[in-house]
Amino acid sequence: MDRKTRTPKVARRRRWWIALAAAGLVAVLLAVNTAVVLSGTAEASGEQIVRLPGGDIHVVQDGPPDAPTVVLLHGLGGSTAWWEPVLPSLRDLHVVRVDLLGHGGSAKPTGGYGMAEQARRVGAVLDRLGVRRATVVGHSTGGCVATSLAEQRRDLVAAVALVDTGPRLDAYRADSFVGDLVSTPVVGQLLWRLRTDGTIRDALGSAFTRKVQIPDRIVDDIRGMTYRSLTGTDEASTAYTKERPIPDRLAGLGLPTLVLFGSQDHRWDPASAQDYRKVPGARIEILDGVGHTPMFEEPGATGALLHGFATAVGTP
Repeated sequence: MDRKTRTPKVARRRRWWIALAAAGLVAVLLAVNTAVVLSGTAEASGEQIVRLPGGDIHVVQDGPPDAPTVVLLHGLGGSTAWWEPVLPSLRDLHVVRVDLLGHGGSAKPTGGYGMAEQARRVGAVLDRLGVRRATVVGHSTGGCVATSLAEQRRDLVAAVALVDTGPRLDAYRADSFVGDLVSTPVVGQLLWRLRTDGTIRDALGSAFTRKVQIPDRIVDDIRGMTYRSLTGTDEASTAYTKERPIPDRLAGLGLPTLVLFGSQDHRWDPASAQDYRKVPGARIEILDGVGHTPMFEEPGATGALLHGFATAVGTP
C-alpha cells in the first residue's frame, strides 16, 4: 500500500477520534451541568423570615392584626407577588401571604416539596405568627397545599377558597413540548441552565387569557427558583391529586368552601369546576372571560369574592 492510499485512511481515523473525543467532552459537560443544576440550593431572603428546620419561609403581612385572617398561597412558580392586585380589596383584613418552600424569598433546599410537607410548614408558620384560625386561599397548586392543611389542621383552618385549582389530573390540558422536555433527565437540566426572561414569559403564556402586563418581579422570582424546587413541587402536586381528587378530600371536612374558576382557563378545563359540587355547601363562582389567573385578569371581582367569603366566615 503506497503513501497516497494510507493518507486518506489516517485522516479518516483522526477525524473519527476527534469526533469521539468531542462527543465524550459533551457528555462530560452535560453530566456536570446535570449534577450542578440538581444540587442547586438557595437561602431565604426578605423582610420577614420564619425560621424552620429544613428550610426558612418568607412571609408578608398586611392589614390589622386583630382582623379576620386570610392566608394566601400562590401556585407553582409563583410567589407573594401574585396576590398584590387583590390586596386593595382585602385591606381591612389581616392578610398573610406565604412563599411556599422553594419559591419567592423562601429557602430552596433539594427536597421537602410534598404537598403534606408544604402544608405542615405553612401551619408551622401560622403558629409562629400567632394565627389561631384563618381562611386559607390557594391558587392552582397552592390549592393543593390549602386542602392538605385543612386535612391536617382542623383547629387552624376555618374555611378554604380555591382559585383555579384543578380537581383531578385528567382535567389538565396545558401540556407542552417544552414542559415535557424540562422534566426529561439531562435535557431538562440543560434547558434550565439556558432559560432566559423571554422563555420564562413564553412559558407563562398559558397562565393568562386576557392581555396582562407581567411584572418583572414575577419573572425574577421564577428565575430565582432552583430546578429541584420547580420540578419537585410539580411532581408533588401531581402525586397528591392522583392519589385522591381534591373535591373528594374536601367533601368530608365540613368546611365552608369557595371555588373560583376562570371560564377561559387554558391550564385546567373550566367545566371541571363543577366537580366541586360534591363538596357539601361549596360555592362555585365562574368568572366570565377570565383565564387561569383571576388575581391579575379580574382583580376587583376576585378580591371582592374573597373578601366577602372571608368576612362571612369571620374568625379572627
